[in-house]
Parts: sequence; structure tokens; C-alpha cells
Amino acid sequence: MFNHSNCHALLPVDIPVSTPAGPARPEPGWRHARSSNSLSEVHGSIVMPGAGATFWQRFRAYWGPGLLVAVGYMDPGNWATDLAGGARFGYTLLSVVLISNLFAMLLQHLAAKLGIVTGRDLAQACRDHYSRPVAISLWVLCEIAIAACDLAEVIGSAIALNLLFGLPLPWGVAFTTLDVLLVLLLQNKGFKVIESLVAGLIFLIFVCFLYEILASHPNWLGLARGLVPQRAVVTNPAMLYVAIGILGATVMPHNLYLHSSIVQVRQIEPTEAGQRQAIRFATIDSTVALFLAFFVNAAILVTAAAAFHGKGHEDVADIADAHKLLTPVLGAGAASVVFAIALLASGQSSTLTGTLAGQIVMEGFLNLRLKPWVRRLITRLVAVVPALVVAVLYGEKGTGQLLIFSQVVLSLQLSFAVVPLVLFTSDKLKMGVFVNKPWVRLLAWAVAGLIIGLNIFLLWQTVAG
Repeated sequence: MFNHSNCHALLPVDIPVSTPAGPARPEPGWRHARSSNSLSEVHGSIVMPGAGATFWQRFRAYWGPGLLVAVGYMDPGNWATDLAGGARFGYTLLSVVLISNLFAMLLQHLAAKLGIVTGRDLAQACRDHYSRPVAISLWVLCEIAIAACDLAEVIGSAIALNLLFGLPLPWGVAFTTLDVLLVLLLQNKGFKVIESLVAGLIFLIFVCFLYEILASHPNWLGLARGLVPQRAVVTNPAMLYVAIGILGATVMPHNLYLHSSIVQVRQIEPTEAGQRQAIRFATIDSTVALFLAFFVNAAILVTAAAAFHGKGHEDVADIADAHKLLTPVLGAGAASVVFAIALLASGQSSTLTGTLAGQIVMEGFLNLRLKPWVRRLITRLVAVVPALVVAVLYGEKGTGQLLIFSQVVLSLQLSFAVVPLVLFTSDKLKMGVFVNKPWVRLLAWAVAGLIIGLNIFLLWQTVAG
């Protein structure tokens, strides 16, 4: 049986290992010799409080990875579906936003548990478990998904810079490459600095949309009713399509790879008690952070519902159109500017975490060690080049269509991250006493099956349409 508390090295399948329970036997499950730690330059770099620490001292020490994960749930790729849902159907689809975030909380819990117990991120676990051809295939699919996610973040940041400063879209796209240098600079100063920067950007987004909600004067009773699932979500085909879009854009595959890695930045005691504590606080961390992401996504939908639904602007789904209409419709002079500031903060925070995810995936699947600035530049250029080409050739309309296309690509790749995650965390040979309980396993497969099925349906509808 493999778990981090009794085995600090993954060994080839046929090498005997000793166990306390009996004679030497082959270690099942993992195929490859263990490589260096995930994000080795910062692995285990944050010291945890001692035995006498209070709950809040421990919580503050573990607080951070969840915020990096949460930004992926409020990135510019989610804005279009939230805007469309609010403008067309008012507050009805708030329940879908809530359910989507509950699904995300479960999957991120599994990702954190995998990293803490096995000492492997999801990419490394796939490389260890599957044959090389399968692992390479998963790597290619994952790189495509990260490029698609980066594409949405790059385009969102470029649109925000255009709305705020009139910066042409091609220049805005080029400007987003600077985050590569920023991550390098900040990571050299400690991983907590990156977490603090992302926390600051999330706080800015939170404040911006708190203002937008107050300025839009929503129907609070209608808002409360929207949190309760309604039959019309399933019976109305148009509403169902937008609901699937919201659900399909919620769980980002790169977040599962990211979370399974960055939880290991903390110094985790390699004992059962130490791992239980780490899993507990990592789950609290990600759950609280995802509630913040829920607020942001719900706020986008609520603002669109209050500003556009029933006022002749039900067809608003484009970010730029929403920006133009907010101030004249709401009569609040700062509404459009605050909206664009939130969009810029969303795009920039997401590109930081996307760059880290690119590093984790490349190193995890390939065990390829490049200089940090080289691998991050490669990761960024994969997204920047197509966005720059489309911005130059087709302008705002082209980038909007590219944003939609990026979400379709993410939908395609999601199952290739969710299925291995649920498989690994349900395998007693890999997880030991931390294996998913039967009810968790059943719930995880149900959530995975529903997300995959709805994403396939959304893809089919998009292609057919």
C-alpha cells in the first residue's frame, strides 16, 4: 500500500519493498521512479505552527492555496455565461451558480487530498500510474486546456485595458506577457508573496462587485428565490443551455493540477495525524475561497439581471457591451469603470495561477526541468500568440469569438482531469487510510459524470449551433 506516511519514494513496479505487515512485495500502482518534488523551488518552504498553536493560527498558516484556486472560478471565461444568464433570465440561474460551486468544492478537496497524502501532484500521479503513451496524451490535452484557459485570461485582460485606457487590443495582449516576469520576481521572494498578491486582487474584485450590486438595486426577494433550484431551469431549453454553460465553465481542469501541487508548499508532517490536519485545513481554505468565487460569479449575474433583464437589454452577453451599458442603464457614473477594473484584476490574477499551472503540468507529466523563465515564457506564448493574431486580424469581434472557443476546449479536456483524480483518490493502494469513503466515492463519480455529460452536451450544442 502506498501512502506518504510509510513510503517517501515511488519505486518502479517490480522493485520489492518491505512492509511492516509482512515480507517484501512489489509496490503496485506507480510505474516510474520518483522524481523531484512538485514546484521543487518552493516545496515545503512555508513552516507550520507548532503543537501549541490555536485553530486560527493554523488556519492563517494554511490560508492561501485556496485563493490561487478560486481565481480560476472567477476568470474572464466565466463572465460571459454569468452575464448572459442574468440578462436573459433574471435571478433564476443563481441556483446553478451555487450548485456549480458546491461541485467545485468537492473536486478541489479531492485534489488537495491527493497532493497531501501521496506527495504527488495530479500530473505526476498520472505519469506514475499510466503508460508513457497515455501520459503523453494526457499531457498534450492538458497543455491545450491550459492554453485555452490562458487565452480567456489574456483576452479578458486585454479587453479591460482597452476599456480603461483605450489601449489597442494587440498591445493589451502583448502587455499580459509581463506576468511571467512578475511571477519570477515574486516567487524568489517567497510563495506567500504570490498568495498575498492574489488575495489583494480578489479583494479588489470583491469590493468592485459589492459596489455593482448596491448600485444596481436588485430585487432582494427575487435574488433569494433565485438561489432555490426551479423547474424552469430544466424545462426551458434556452435556460437549460445557458445553465449548462455556467456549469461547464465552472470547474477548470488546470485548477485540479494546480491545487494538488501548491498544497505541498506547506511543510506537512509525514504522519497520519499531520496529513489529517493538512487535509482539514486545506479543505477549509479552498471552501472559504470558493465561497468568495461564488459571490463574484453571483454578483455578475445579479448585476446583469438588475441592469438588463426586463429593460430591453436581454441580449447582452458580450463583456464590452455590458461595460458600455452599465453606466447609462444604472445611472451610476462609476459602474462601467469599476466593472472594467474588476475585469482587469480577474484577468491578471488568473494569468498568475495559469502560469504556475503550466509549470506544474510540464514538470509533472514530462519530468522536464527547464529554467523557470524559459518554461513560463513558453507557457505564456502558447496563449498569447493566437490571441495576438486574432486581435490584429479581427479585432474585438474576433477576440470575443475566441473567448467562447476557449471555453469549448476547456469543456473537452475536463473529463481527462476529473476521472483520474476520482480514480486515484478512490484507490486504497495509493491513498491508504485516506481513500475516499464509499459515500464520497459515489458522490464524486456522480458529480464527475454530471459535469462530463453536461459539458459534452454543451459542446454538441455549440458545434450544432
